[in-house]
Amino acid sequence: MGPSPMVARAAGGCSTAALAFFRLHPLRRAVRPAAAFSGGCSSGLHGGCRSRLAHSIVDSVLDELRYRRRVRVSAKIGLQGTKELPDNKIDKRTLQKGLLLEFQKDSERSLLAVVERPDGKKNWMVTDQVLFEWIAITCPVDYPNGILSSIKPQQVTYVVPGIMNFDYSRIDEFLEKTQDLLDPTVLECAWMELSEKDKSITVEEFAEIVYGTKESLESYCAHLLLSRDVVYFVKVESRDYSMYQPRSPAQVEELLRRKLAKEAAEKELEEFVHLLKSAKELPVESKPPKTSWLGEEKVRQKIEALQAYAVDACDDEQRRLAGNILKAMGFTRTSSAALKLLINVGYFPVHVNLDLFRYDVRIRYTDEVLSAAEELLVDSPDADMHIRKDLSTLKVYAIDVDEADELDDALSATRLPDGRIKVWIHVADPTCLVKPRSIIDREAMHRGTSIFLPTATIPMFPERLAMNAMSLQQGKECKSVTVSVILNSDGSIAEYTLENSVIKPTYMLTYESATELLYMNLEEEEELRILQEAASIRAQWRHSQGSIDTAMIEPRIKVSNPDDPEPNINLYVEDQANPAMQLVSEMMILCGEAVAAFGSDNNLPLPYRGHPQSNTAVSVFSHLPEGPARSFANISVLRAAEMDFQKPVPHGVLGIPGYVQFTSPIRRYVDLLAHYQVKAFLRGDSPPYSAGDLEGMTFIASMHVKVARRLHSNSLRYWLLEYLRRQPKGRKYRALILKFIKDRMGALLLVEVGMQITTTISRGKVGDEVSVTVETAHPRDDILSVREVVEDTEDSE
Repeated sequence: MGPSPMVARAAGGCSTAALAFFRLHPLRRAVRPAAAFSGGCSSGLHGGCRSRLAHSIVDSVLDELRYRRRVRVSAKIGLQGTKELPDNKIDKRTLQKGLLLEFQKDSERSLLAVVERPDGKKNWMVTDQVLFEWIAITCPVDYPNGILSSIKPQQVTYVVPGIMNFDYSRIDEFLEKTQDLLDPTVLECAWMELSEKDKSITVEEFAEIVYGTKESLESYCAHLLLSRDVVYFVKVESRDYSMYQPRSPAQVEELLRRKLAKEAAEKELEEFVHLLKSAKELPVESKPPKTSWLGEEKVRQKIEALQAYAVDACDDEQRRLAGNILKAMGFTRTSSAALKLLINVGYFPVHVNLDLFRYDVRIRYTDEVLSAAEELLVDSPDADMHIRKDLSTLKVYAIDVDEADELDDALSATRLPDGRIKVWIHVADPTCLVKPRSIIDREAMHRGTSIFLPTATIPMFPERLAMNAMSLQQGKECKSVTVSVILNSDGSIAEYTLENSVIKPTYMLTYESATELLYMNLEEEEELRILQEAASIRAQWRHSQGSIDTAMIEPRIKVSNPDDPEPNINLYVEDQANPAMQLVSEMMILCGEAVAAFGSDNNLPLPYRGHPQSNTAVSVFSHLPEGPARSFANISVLRAAEMDFQKPVPHGVLGIPGYVQFTSPIRRYVDLLAHYQVKAFLRGDSPPYSAGDLEGMTFIASMHVKVARRLHSNSLRYWLLEYLRRQPKGRKYRALILKFIKDRMGALLLVEVGMQITTTISRGKVGDEVSVTVETAHPRDDILSVREVVEDTEDSE
């Protein structure tokens, strides 16, 4: 059977130059090249270079060569009485001083060398071409013995025949001559001549056929052609020496296909590397935008391989491709090198958050989800309008952080005629738009929560819903679910009510501005003072029930232009003991307790949260000063939280009989589940989810919440380190000793930064303040080195 069209087309590529080389040398009888090839390449069985006469000539040549090879080679290398050097059985009997050989230097290089002398029982000392070039350049004097390297017999890949006492200084000259004879196209013609009879051939026989002689230079060229060939011939081992056998047409076709594919891939890689180098040389303001790398499929595939390599999240193919790109660019094959390259070409900003790629965070929404969200904005009738209570006349305070995008809770308060306090906790009502099991609901469940980063907020719902239609807005009528509670004088719940409502937020306050209003004690803001009083008696009541103080100092960072090499960093340090923060926190806890009571009273499945009290009594830490040191100690002994979906479980940390998170349905999916259940009950419908449903959905959402918390924590730490890196060298920071880890190694809180650190402390006890300086801060490598500053307390003379 003849070759496929692909092989025939490849065979047609035999060049005139190749055919000129591919001629028979006269042996016992003269054979003219013209007679042998019948005028050159024909359109015969293999697309050319074939005739019956050539068949018979090749056979006779091979027979003749097998005889003459044994005689001529042995005579030329001075090993009379032995067979020619078998290249697969090199040992001390076949190697001797002055022979020219090729050996495997390493996995990627084969070099020529001259044999000098034995080295031990098996090895040989040789002078190779690289060493000689180094000597000539660095030591331009006569070194008759050269510099020797030891090689093993297994490293020898070919002994050049017919050479004795070769001068190693002529290796370069020898190699230069080989370049004129190395025409890979002759392999194709030789293969076509030999493949039909499946004839195996030695290197020297190949040299005789291709070059008309098997002298030293030609034989080595034949060895180079055959040993480097990956298409036409395959090396096979005979008893005494290596042979090369022509592959079948089917094998050649497949190997040619692979070779062409490899060459195309190499060309693509070369073009991509050129793009990278060009972008790398451009100034920052002129580098191509990220989108320009993602347009063409071939380019996008390679840039995404580098991205996956940078975050250690690549498959085997991406690892191979990225490694080749880094090598071509002169970079080491490491994730940090890939990141550096992507930053250098402008694909990533300097402060890129790799966790977003590492954890495959859903940053964008699909067109299907966005389309569904737009439909809700256009047409979404309120199923609860007929039972909503109008509370728009109440003074309503919405208090949150300055940069909050999703406003989902607000507060009102009044004093009843009997002196008791009534408070209202108004919670945004996203369920008036989103229905259980809808496409928007499923998307929210698989996000679990909004992700709050110093650089951006990634909302749980599409932005147009989360930050506009669902959020509470100042001065506008807003749909909400209101939990109203009347407190007993001791702070316990006397009465509670849950109802759908309409409110009109009066104030949108930050914690800082709300605290200022509290300190001003304005008569016209009596409702705010009542809220503070309610928070105070609630805190006292919870404390009497065994609650644990966990208020800490926490950092909050806002980065306004994160893609700039030097973005603006705004640091806020929040003291959770701040009056406004305590006020809001107490009201949120009150709301959660009331919703848990509502669920218990109505046998309603809800995501009830509990927290067993610690086995360690709170009084153990009473000797510590109030504040972060005592809170840190309290937190360190907390037990794991618990959940139940049928009935409330005690929350020992908060000091309440039951708790349901309810106040953040726009940003927490589990809160949204509680809203679905409560809203259905208020309408008189069956709850949409059973306890088992709630457990499964909470588990799914919680997995994503864990990732979001890790993202937030890692990103916050990165920007804190970047903030510290920019501070003046030698700046002193106040640090509060939280605990000792081992000996004098302590965990400390940087008071002005809100960040926990570790360092060695020479003096002081838990709760004391010391001074420290930051010696090193590397955000990308997550390195922070802090040193204690020991103040000299003695009076100077």
